[in-house]
Amino acid sequence: MAAKRPRKILFTVGEANAMLPLLRSILRDITTLAHDLRRRHDEIVQLQTDGEGDASRQEIIDERIRDFDRDQGKLQEYVTELENLGVELKDFFTGLVDFRCMMNGREVYLCWKQDEAEIEHWHELNTGFGGRKKLARNLVGN
Repeated sequence: MAAKRPRKILFTVGEANAMLPLLRSILRDITTLAHDLRRRHDEIVQLQTDGEGDASRQEIIDERIRDFDRDQGKLQEYVTELENLGVELKDFFTGLVDFRCMMNGREVYLCWKQDEAEIEHWHELNTGFGGRKKLARNLVGN
């Protein structure tokens, strides 16, 4: 059976800004876990390299891989939570998210990073973070 795709939600700037307190909490968990998983992945690789052929070390490696896999599943649960809210995670490490929005009759993304006070940027669906532009003043807070 195919995975259920979350429904596409269109946000106003005001609706997206209202979600920021919840998103800050979720993204704090995501970024912390993502950095931890990266560190642990590097440790596992190093253990595998250093302990090649060492059976006693393999038990430690296997345990760390099981823990790593479990926490990767936890990270995916956080991503699914965001998707269910209609928010698209773009970067695990910086907490970059996009909200779909209608602007001037076309669909665009409102763009926000967890260290920003509120949503002040947008970009076209196909340009990404590098194409961010400031929102018109009359849209901020609406």
